[in-house]
Amino acid sequence: MSTTVKSLKVTYNPVNEKNIFITGDMVTGQVTLEVAKECQIDSLLIKFKGKAEVVWTERCGQTTVVYHSKDKYFSRKHYFIRGKDVKDNDYATLLTNQHGETYSSVVAPGCHVYPFSFQIPVQDMPSSFSGSVGKIVYLLEAKLSRSMRISKKDSAKINFVAKADFIGDPGLMTPQHESKNKKLSFFNSGTVAMDVDIEKTGFFQGEGLKVLANIQNNSTRAIKPKYTMYKKHSFFAGGKRRVNTRFLFQEVGDPIPPSASEKVTRVITIPHDFEPSILNCSIITAEYRLKVYLDVKYASDPEIKFPIVILPVTEVPAVAPPPAAAGFSSGFPSATFGTPDPAAWGVAQPQPPTAPQAFEPPPAYGAHGMSDIGNY
Repeated sequence: MSTTVKSLKVTYNPVNEKNIFITGDMVTGQVTLEVAKECQIDSLLIKFKGKAEVVWTERCGQTTVVYHSKDKYFSRKHYFIRGKDVKDNDYATLLTNQHGETYSSVVAPGCHVYPFSFQIPVQDMPSSFSGSVGKIVYLLEAKLSRSMRISKKDSAKINFVAKADFIGDPGLMTPQHESKNKKLSFFNSGTVAMDVDIEKTGFFQGEGLKVLANIQNNSTRAIKPKYTMYKKHSFFAGGKRRVNTRFLFQEVGDPIPPSASEKVTRVITIPHDFEPSILNCSIITAEYRLKVYLDVKYASDPEIKFPIVILPVTEVPAVAPPPAAAGFSSGFPSATFGTPDPAAWGVAQPQPPTAPQAFEPPPAYGAHGMSDIGNY
């Protein structure tokens, strides 16, 4: 027996070469429905939502404890077809075709394309993220409902990137300075010391991170300055915190001989594929640390750790917009986000900023009686 509904597919149109979206961008696309024979549809909708979610389990004796938390940033829904019996408490829009007419609930055999558009809300939201026990997703989800049939769904994720806000977060441009000295014993004698400066805290992907160090080696052995980068993912749920720490790379400087002082400059290039830092989500954080230390043989190494914020590069060339259907109505419900011009799909029109959505900052690391992992 053949299937009446052969396929349901949701796709979107990239707005730039990197296929990333930022606040205020238009997300345009289409839901493609293919049916083998004429059928009656109760509803056909497209939903656009942003959320963060954390879930993991832990064994406690014979019991498995589930830790789960969720943050919802926004949810928008458009109907292409909405029957009279469809009950929906959400504020949703009924879209029309290019002639301004509502779509028929009786669908003829063949392939049918339903265009849509949403504007990403202008509010504070974290970048897309995927971790071991948590994720931040911005999702387009199509759903087809028919009487006495199992609903059919399809979805597509977009890659959302939060823009760097140097005005709202002046700390990104704040220089960092630390010093450390250590008296050696046992197989070494004397002291070693370092005075380290970093010009700022926030660095874009691909940018050079300059480390200036004044190193004094008043010991009997040569020492080497070393630079190590780590990243740390923290997930919060049910009053607990789960942490994953990962070593990224290490660079080694030239040896400094005994009884010598040197001023050392090291430029470390932030790889282009490093994920952006996430500091504006209440249940997930993605952080970086740069550890500068002196490699001293037969002794514990003096070290300094600097927090580093990785910023995304969001200014990328735009791609050509797809052709627009004359008279197509976006049906975007709220004047807050504006009414897009169909002739300029993929180009966001300037919008007055809305009040930022409040969110709870992640708990302090000591709030749950947990400490950092390893030597991070």
